Amino acid sequence: MTQQQDILDNLSTGVIALDAQLRITAINASAQALMEVSEARVLGQDAGQLCAEPGELLATLRQVTTDRTPLARRGMSLTLHSGAPIHLDLFATPILLEGELETLLLELQPVDRLQRISREEGMQQAQETTRAVIRGLAHEIKNPLGGVRGAAQLLARELPDDGLAEYTRVIIREADRLRDLVDRLLGPHHQLELSMINVHEVIEHVRNLIDAESDQRVTISRDYDPSLPDLPGDRTQLIQAVLNIMRNALQAAASPEQCHICLRTRSQRQYTIGAHRHRLVCRIDITDNGPGIPEELQQSIFVPMVTGRADGTGLGLSIAQSIINRHGGQLECESEPGRTRFSIYLPMERHNDTTS
Repeated sequence: MTQQQDILDNLSTGVIALDAQLRITAINASAQALMEVSEARVLGQDAGQLCAEPGELLATLRQVTTDRTPLARRGMSLTLHSGAPIHLDLFATPILLEGELETLLLELQPVDRLQRISREEGMQQAQETTRAVIRGLAHEIKNPLGGVRGAAQLLARELPDDGLAEYTRVIIREADRLRDLVDRLLGPHHQLELSMINVHEVIEHVRNLIDAESDQRVTISRDYDPSLPDLPGDRTQLIQAVLNIMRNALQAAASPEQCHICLRTRSQRQYTIGAHRHRLVCRIDITDNGPGIPEELQQSIFVPMVTGRADGTGLGLSIAQSIINRHGGQLECESEPGRTRFSIYLPMERHNDTTS
């Protein structure tokens, strides 16, 4: 790789170079990730191959080649070949040589990324406040709960009638249930046990668990990237996170037979999580065909105790997000009736777990 290409591939801005006939002559890693294309497939191809409906894009490029002046398009909407919509700011600059167009330079900035970062920061602050409140409540609840349980045990020893002991056993069982619920509210609190893991082995393990839970009645399809390298993670906790998400999809379905879950893995370059930009991350998509998450709940589905099911605890997704965050990663959700996608982003490089 040349030094210039290495510099381009480390930019967070997508960069594409076109010749006078609007054929692609260069594309950096960020542009490949943004447009979900590979350099090998698009080099030498017409710029219209970058997306599924290129009409607006091509009209903009032709205008630049005709006018020979730079042009900016804010909030341009494009549809990728996968069907996913994206919104980006496009800056097109013609580079002339002796009055003739030699190169058309495109710079792509996803509007969604800025919106997502702003949304993540707001959600993270809200969740940190919620967790601080929960930790305080947990402390206040567990202390008297221990007293109630201890008093019930002492009372059981003093009761003259064994038939009355059933009442104290109910008190003890319910006290234990409340204690376990409070512990689950607090989420995982021990240090991550990091080792290099194969993410596909983790996903396949969970797939087998879901198959067993549904008596193999759920349909699970797979679209894995076999070139993904091992990454640092706590295998047990990542299994729990993926299991919580897939189990949530199964429980949301009208019946296991009607539930279809698609598992997809890809690598993604130059991806920003919080304040850190990672050269390479692993993306895991878990998509189901369920009824979708109600719009009024979509901004708060990762908050503990928020659930759309009458029998749900609202802890599964909160715990999954906590686990992913402690890996330095990110958990996102997009939902509409008939299609809900949870996307897990995990950095490929080793990181420090600062949560105790």
